[in-house]
Amino acid sequence: MVADDGPPEPDEVDAADLLDRAGFDAEESVLTRRQAEVLALRERGLRQSDIAERLGTSRANVSSVEASARDNVARARETVAFAEALAAPVRVEIEAGTDLYDAPKRVYDACDEVGVKVNQTAPDLMKTIGDRAGDAVHGREVRSRLFVTVDADGQIRVRQP
Repeated sequence: MVADDGPPEPDEVDAADLLDRAGFDAEESVLTRRQAEVLALRERGLRQSDIAERLGTSRANVSSVEASARDNVARARETVAFAEALAAPVRVEIEAGTDLYDAPKRVYDACDEVGVKVNQTAPDLMKTIGDRAGDAVHGREVRSRLFVTVDADGQIRVRQP
């Protein structure tokens, strides 16, 4: 077993190599190359000040680039989730104020209408919805509107608009 001595030294991490190994393509990505470099270095444990020194800029600029990159990643994930929801044969809206115990029946009924099989029991489905909804569900209460989609293979996704 190798002991973890903390983050690597800044000069031990090659951002270009990290991006190449991850298959980064700036022309196809929602991230700029600089955003991708900053994220790659941060994911390897480098501090913003070390990255700023390496890139010849300020820590505040690195912070701004990192925040923009993380926002772009979140938007890309939401776009993918939206596209998957559009393609899913089952779409169920769970309104705010709904008892989580009522959600499985609504999902099962919608699946039955189009012949999609869900391989989860009602308690498992409630747990899946609750876990994937994050803070939109508290206890049994759905606190903000959710969209539950089920694809043709029975895969369940939960989104907050």
